[in-house]
Amino acid sequence: MAPSPSPASIALNRFGLGARPDDVPPGDPKRWLLDQFDRYDPRPPAFAALPDGTQLAAEYFADQMALAEARKQAKAAANDPKQDAATLAARKDVNAGVREAYRAATNARMASALATETPFVERLVHFWANHFALSADKPQVTIFAGAYEMEAIRPHVLGRFEDMLLAVERHPAMLYYLDQFRSVGPDSRAGLRAAQLRPDRPLGLNENLAREIMELHTLGVRTGYAQADVTEFARALTGWSIGGKGPGAGPGGDKDDGALGRFQFRPNIHEPGTRTILGKAYSEEGEGQAKAVLHRLATSPATAKHVSTKLARHFVADDPPPALVDRMTAAFLKHDGDLTAVYRVLIAAPESWAAVPTKFKSPWEWTVSSMRGLGRRDLGQTDIAPMQNQLGQPVWRPGSPAGYDDIAATWASPDALMRRVELAQRFASTAGDRIDARALAPKLMPAAVSPATTTALAQAESGATALALLLVSPEFQRR
Repeated sequence: MAPSPSPASIALNRFGLGARPDDVPPGDPKRWLLDQFDRYDPRPPAFAALPDGTQLAAEYFADQMALAEARKQAKAAANDPKQDAATLAARKDVNAGVREAYRAATNARMASALATETPFVERLVHFWANHFALSADKPQVTIFAGAYEMEAIRPHVLGRFEDMLLAVERHPAMLYYLDQFRSVGPDSRAGLRAAQLRPDRPLGLNENLAREIMELHTLGVRTGYAQADVTEFARALTGWSIGGKGPGAGPGGDKDDGALGRFQFRPNIHEPGTRTILGKAYSEEGEGQAKAVLHRLATSPATAKHVSTKLARHFVADDPPPALVDRMTAAFLKHDGDLTAVYRVLIAAPESWAAVPTKFKSPWEWTVSSMRGLGRRDLGQTDIAPMQNQLGQPVWRPGSPAGYDDIAATWASPDALMRRVELAQRFASTAGDRIDARALAPKLMPAAVSPATTTALAQAESGATALALLLVSPEFQRR
């Protein structure tokens, strides 16, 4: 039987990203967590070294234009574009650019997790990126994934929920992911013109973003809204688009086309008129109409409870204590969605410090804590994307707007555990015998290592085997 983890161990592992061998256990664990609010760097060096969204968009669409030109030249020369050497080379450049953008961004994310001195806040970044999940399954989303976390999540993780919500819904990554940039109001100037010119191919309304905002980002499922509310909200969102792309862009569209790869409101595709959503009429014009709806959603009691429930589930238990959720919800509403106020309730709650490690680490959490536990502060030559693919949790690719599950049942299957064992052996082999697992274990999990694990480490046939056993021990896999 494992001993009860100490408050220091809980702070390092349940709230943090896992201890390093040279970490000093915090003497005041709650204060250690709170002090991180003042030291958090929203733009850590690894992310700061990446190109921003505008640069990524410029490079991607330049490659796309080169590919289009190559296809045009091939057709002019009566060549099959699928066999044409120049076209194939241009396509290769496009794909290589997408892969490199994703590789660099995923590595930056792990490098930041390894180097951070504010691991609690870094964990919050990961939480919110999953709450506002996108899935990098389209090239346009893939190139923006890192920039999305950098520009829409990280600056707001200690701010107001409404500000993060607005930044997320306006980011090109989300507008591409849920096809919002294609949404056209049927009675907008562009919609009416298109229906007149091409009655067989009218431009249409897209409800994806409106639905996910209500169902996943704010209110939560089954919280009283109807399909009519989703449709009306989708009409209010028309015009939320991307500079240089989508219906209404370019010649004949908006005069001010904005920066490629940045948010752009397009009046000519916005559905005119007053919208009624959840019983309230919104008569605002243009971009302000959807912003007014977002303000109401962001400050709704249902949103406060939805967000608080997910935070409590992430940090405390798969089935979070209702009383704790209620207190966090009250703080959310009292402080106008100030997230630090909610976090303070979470930190102060006795439920958060229950000396039973109830949360099973996701593959991402386990990888981060394993590498930190082995003393890694940078990635070196490691590429993190294939590693997370192997473990079943590709970075920014949950395959659904709902994001990755945050419960043990999703991650604790025998096959998933076997993959961890294989990776633990690889980690341990690179560490060789330079790390003594017996000495390391109590540093990573102060006062929380079971006699069974201690015995297994002592009896391991080699130092590498002992390290691997430590990384897959029951205590290490939970937080």
